[in-house]
Amino acid sequence: MDQPAPKPRRRLSKGMYILPSLFTAANLAAGYYAILQVMQATTAEYWRLDFAARAIGFAVLFDGLDGRIARMTGTSSDFGKELDSLADVITFGVAPAMLAWTWGFRMMTPVSLTEWHLKLAQMGEIACFLFLMAGASRLARFNITHNPEPSNPGRPGKKYFVGMPIPAGAGVIAAVVHFEGGDPIIAWYMALTWLAMVAVVGYLMVSTWRFYSFKDIDFRSSHPSRLILFLALLIAAIWKFSGPVLFAIALIYTFSGVVWRLQWIVRRRNVPPSPPYKEASQTS
Repeated sequence: MDQPAPKPRRRLSKGMYILPSLFTAANLAAGYYAILQVMQATTAEYWRLDFAARAIGFAVLFDGLDGRIARMTGTSSDFGKELDSLADVITFGVAPAMLAWTWGFRMMTPVSLTEWHLKLAQMGEIACFLFLMAGASRLARFNITHNPEPSNPGRPGKKYFVGMPIPAGAGVIAAVVHFEGGDPIIAWYMALTWLAMVAVVGYLMVSTWRFYSFKDIDFRSSHPSRLILFLALLIAAIWKFSGPVLFAIALIYTFSGVVWRLQWIVRRRNVPPSPPYKEASQTS
């Protein structure tokens, strides 16, 4: 008896391919809004900097969703990847660089601006540009590298990023500004600390250190109760205490890459070197 032929797999509607791009467009719109808020910010309306930081935070969420949805629906495309990269340069490169410079250096009290303060502001301009350049370089390296492996090997594959991803770097800048409510820095020693922090985040993006990618989390698991509970608690905490919670998440993620790197260095030093190779003497 002939078995019925299997039904052909339904092709996805062409409209499904635009779904990830809609989240990319939302990412880009949030970045554009953040830039507008930074440009309009003044010492009297410093809350605009907080609005810019929040917009970057939402953009991080949209950026994570567009890739996840594209993989789950099988609608990844070269166009979507290129659009996502271009949007990331603006939202996670230009916007946080402008935010970091405006919040940390441009709004220092004009009365107290000495020659040292002016030099510090100029160094801040350089640091923020280096942050932007590091983020763009990080994206370019990611786009041309296939199956990258971190220089401190652990479990190569999709579990880790090579270097801090640019959305995370922008998220660190935004989390600090949001934690302060957009109230800008006025003390020179705080501006100097901010300068070092921006430079360190830029370095981490172009480094080969490993950072957790969250790509191995399976949302289609048959028992997602624990994951749903954790996400619910996280969303509730962010909703009620967004400043401290996001600030803590940003610091923990930043230091996670540093800790993994230090662990690898210590482990490598404790491993005894292999004995030198000696050729067996030939007997006649």
